[in-house]
Amino acid sequence: MASLVERMRNHACFMLFVKVALGMGILVGVCEAQLDYDYYKSSCPDMENTVREAVLGVILTDPTAPAAFLRLLFHDCQVQGCDASILLDSKPVKGNSEMASGMNLGIRKLETIHSIKDKLEAKCPGQVSCADIVALAAKISVALSGGPDIQIPLGRKDSTTSSRQAADVKIPPSNVTVDTLLDIFKSKSLNLEESVAIMGNYLNQSANPKVYICPYNRNLKSFSFVTGAHTLGGGHCLNIVDRLFDRQPNDQINPGFGVILRLLCPTKTPLTNLTVVPNDKTPLCFDNQYYRDVLLGNGLLTIDSRISTDQRTAPIVRQFAADSRQFFQVFSSAFVKLSSSNVLTNKEGQVRRKCNQVN
Repeated sequence: MASLVERMRNHACFMLFVKVALGMGILVGVCEAQLDYDYYKSSCPDMENTVREAVLGVILTDPTAPAAFLRLLFHDCQVQGCDASILLDSKPVKGNSEMASGMNLGIRKLETIHSIKDKLEAKCPGQVSCADIVALAAKISVALSGGPDIQIPLGRKDSTTSSRQAADVKIPPSNVTVDTLLDIFKSKSLNLEESVAIMGNYLNQSANPKVYICPYNRNLKSFSFVTGAHTLGGGHCLNIVDRLFDRQPNDQINPGFGVILRLLCPTKTPLTNLTVVPNDKTPLCFDNQYYRDVLLGNGLLTIDSRISTDQRTAPIVRQFAADSRQFFQVFSSAFVKLSSSNVLTNKEGQVRRKCNQVN
């Protein structure tokens, strides 16, 4: 476990590169032994292209993949930090895999991360960590979904431990309060505006199987097949029924939207957990429609209603609903901070040869 001094060094260096690099396309290396935008420049220069090609190939056959990659990153980072602990199988960690936690219900695309790792091991043996692959797959998914093309620093190492119990406690439930989420994000150095930007994606539950085409993506010079959660994805009835059948007085929901949800989730105890409800009117595009819908009372989860009325978050929700450019900029900053939180570097971790087992 890293010392307090080492963690403080990580934080101080991190704040520097966010301020310098965000939004300008100027990437600078910072602080020896920390994350670096050019980390693989010599050891595996083609690694990002390898990840991008693999992710794009998956999306072409499964348009629900972007939401899955984004959720995989968020759930990994929430437990021990962004260290690929979520990928470890039960056997090497004595039956204590994070994937055994009910909070990781519906987590997908682990097999894609394993496949990418195999390709990179063939090109650059022992160089690229599974944690960096997870982070890159998520950030590439955002861009392929019509969202911002975020530049992230690399150099994360993989953990040798995993904890189902930690996942049970640390991954927030669908009925989480605004206070709890803000505390979570504050612990990862996100400010209030960044917290609201990431809230629209943090509690994603699944992905809608329908296929849409997003508007022209200038970053990719092509049309983008996408899916999402809040901003990318959808939610299971299991996470909605409490709101429908035990509604709280301060839970604002559009009556018409409530009728639709009851038709999709008609019983308090879901007969199946396969039903997926889209989060906004453009559930398969990374855009700011989520915030517009929340203001109309069309948010899927209880937290959606809460952030639209909480005096701290409501002004920011209105700002993002009106200005997609501002939302993209703030989300980019939040994504870099979140994906760089509590990372292992150098000898604190390892580069696993196989993502599902320690070396």
